[in-house]
Amino acid sequence: MSSKKSKTEPVDLNRIKQTEYKQRDNKSKVSDFGRPMKNIHESDFFESLPKFLKAADLETFINKVKIARDNNKPFQLLLGAHTIKVGLTPILIDLIRKNIVTGVAFNCAGVIHDLELAFFGGTSEDVQKGLMDGSFGMVKETSELFARVVVLSSEENIGLGEATGRFVVKENPPYKSLSIFGMAYEENIEAMVHVGIGTDIVAQHPNYDAAKTAAASHLDFRKLCTICSEIDDGGVVANIGSAVILPEVFLKALTVARNIKGGSGKLTTANFDMITHYRPMENVVNRPTFKVGKGYNFVGHHEIMVPLLAWGLRRKFNK
Repeated sequence: MSSKKSKTEPVDLNRIKQTEYKQRDNKSKVSDFGRPMKNIHESDFFESLPKFLKAADLETFINKVKIARDNNKPFQLLLGAHTIKVGLTPILIDLIRKNIVTGVAFNCAGVIHDLELAFFGGTSEDVQKGLMDGSFGMVKETSELFARVVVLSSEENIGLGEATGRFVVKENPPYKSLSIFGMAYEENIEAMVHVGIGTDIVAQHPNYDAAKTAAASHLDFRKLCTICSEIDDGGVVANIGSAVILPEVFLKALTVARNIKGGSGKLTTANFDMITHYRPMENVVNRPTFKVGKGYNFVGHHEIMVPLLAWGLRRKFNK
């Protein structure tokens, strides 16, 4: 019996018209990025805060991170790519270097922006403009860099995050110092990438290998499951700017960790975002900490809240 023909013919991605990076205007430029504070004790800002509501919550959360790190427990960040686009990379890298942050997990857009930043010194295109003429996400160089990372992950049987860091360090691009993945690799901490097939511009290109990309990302998921076992034993996790993918991935990874080790432990979680979303509130703040910990929710723009958090952490750690 002959098989039934599909109603829809998949598009041939070899037909797309690619563009060059130099033809694209970027909204995120290195000159506009934030920087770590040099003199964190010049002000008594934190002492001046009232001991109520979110001000008290932020101080308590920072104390929880300090306790966790003093006991050699993880402080894991779940990061949306927006954190890179608004110039927070130097501040996040500083927290990695100071051994305050012990691991990072991004969605796939984090890899794209990190690579563009490291190799070209700018990222974040005008989506509306590119969508009108079909040029959005069609930069050839970006797809080629990502494809090389995927090949490396497949050949070396390593996760997508580790492959990105190793690739950046090996290639030594002009702006390597701004690569979170490169810094994570050099500092020997886990950087993981959790991919949604079709959610990122690289999936528009003919050199996109969905199978190898997914396999490398699933390896990172399994790593996160292991890390969640450590988080669930007195660790801390903060979700910063991911409304869907990372809260969902975290909930599944934590489930695997508790399934294997049995029961639940004790952890602290926090969500930082511009508005309150359902999944971060339920999958990061509420469900994981039910009867076994405490979850916090902080609403505010990342370009203000993340430097504020970093300031408070460095003050508490005296670093």
